[in-house]
Amino acid sequence: MATSPEGTPHDDERASIIDSVADLLQTIVDWLRQEAETIVREKVIAPMQKLGLTLAAAQAAGCLLSLGLTFIAVGLFILLGQWITYAGALLAIGGVLLIGSVVFTVIKMRMMQK
Repeated sequence: MATSPEGTPHDDERASIIDSVADLLQTIVDWLRQEAETIVREKVIAPMQKLGLTLAAAQAAGCLLSLGLTFIAVGLFILLGQWITYAGALLAIGGVLLIGSVVFTVIKMRMMQK
């Protein structure tokens, strides 16, 4: 086994220092990865999940609203069809729904522009 001159570390000491530095770097990388994961979970994933649940609830409410409006429209069609002609009842109900959709669209566009 070769001896090294005084003042220079042995191979075992060099390997020990390199291993210690590698362990330190790995610890830093692990810590940074954990911090990044926590930040992403709190700042991105949680709000996206909340938004997803809100959108799903809004979509379900919209489906129920459209189904309810369909039943109301059919009931009004039958009722109005007895008083006026069925063609007139279709025109009246369709016109009211069309005007309602235009009003809703205009209100939504104004709210989005603000």
